[in-house]
Amino acid sequence: MTGILNKKEAYRKAVSEIRAVTDGEKDLTANLANISAVLKWALPYYSWAGFYILKDGELVLGPFQGKPACIRIKPGRGVCGRCATEKESIIVDDVREFPGHIACDPDSRSEIVVPVLRSGELKAVLDVDSAAACSFDEEDRRGLEEAAAIAASLF
Repeated sequence: MTGILNKKEAYRKAVSEIRAVTDGEKDLTANLANISAVLKWALPYYSWAGFYILKDGELVLGPFQGKPACIRIKPGRGVCGRCATEKESIIVDDVREFPGHIACDPDSRSEIVVPVLRSGELKAVLDVDSAAACSFDEEDRRGLEEAAAIAASLF
């Protein structure tokens, strides 16, 4: 499926690198860009990794790694919008079967979206796609929630 024998170790290393590259840096854009880059390159089954930032009641494309993406997403629409509304991580094994999926990249087959919460308030969502179905599991959820917690501390 993913080609990674030990996701737990891959995420441990990625989270360690995320802490290192964000340590002492105050610029939000630079930090989110580096988090996206670390994740995209640490986990080779990712086809897209990045952030949608909550601005004026909608999700707006932030720093990412991958193909060009949708710019604005209304709360409740697609996987990112549902994550923003529910404030819970969502794993979708096959995006073609997700009601209301927004097809920014026609090659995307599976997706995981994690809320970026600070003191319970949604700041952004961390969105990751894969070109293969069923790419994400609970290990991905745990690793990405840890990355999202670091991102949340930067807002």
